[in-house]
Amino acid sequence: MEMSKRQGKLVVVSGPSGVGKSTIVRQAVQRLGLHLSVSATTRPRGAGETDGKDYSFLSKDEFQRRLADGAFLEHAEVFGNHYGTPRDPVERAMADGQTVILEIDVQGGVQVKAAMPEAVMIFILPPRIDELLRRIEARNRGEDEQARQRRLAKAETEIAAGKLHYEFFVVNDVLDKAVRDVVNIIQEHQNQ
Repeated sequence: MEMSKRQGKLVVVSGPSGVGKSTIVRQAVQRLGLHLSVSATTRPRGAGETDGKDYSFLSKDEFQRRLADGAFLEHAEVFGNHYGTPRDPVERAMADGQTVILEIDVQGGVQVKAAMPEAVMIFILPPRIDELLRRIEARNRGEDEQARQRRLAKAETEIAAGKLHYEFFVVNDVLDKAVRDVVNIIQEHQNQ
């Protein structure tokens, strides 16, 4: 008799812009061999980004068509662009026993938790707000002061929402420790 495959876990990692989510998620994926979900977006492709690897870049019409078809696990509009997690690849990877990690904003995380209450919800926090502002400025995306202030205001709103909806909180003060903390949370839930 063949044993049925164990259902994979779903991990959601969120946090404000500039907190280091992408770096932490990349390192967790490498250390644990996780399946990283690739989000779809309507924003223009950035320099050095690869379609299907960094994001699936879609036209607004195509995004809306897929949204109407129920093809997204979650979706949000951020700074005028649409983002969403394609449902099918996540469900297939989990059915195959893989742990899937989503790096998404709080709004999307809340949607995922409502649809999949068993999801492990991890929120990455900055050590202090002034350090987050410094990191946002250091990224130097060519944004003006007004755009940086919008990001900071959004970060404060996300942190407040994260404290309401997430189970685990990791402060990214020392990157290696933050990565270890996230890896430990994921491993603990993989073994359940």
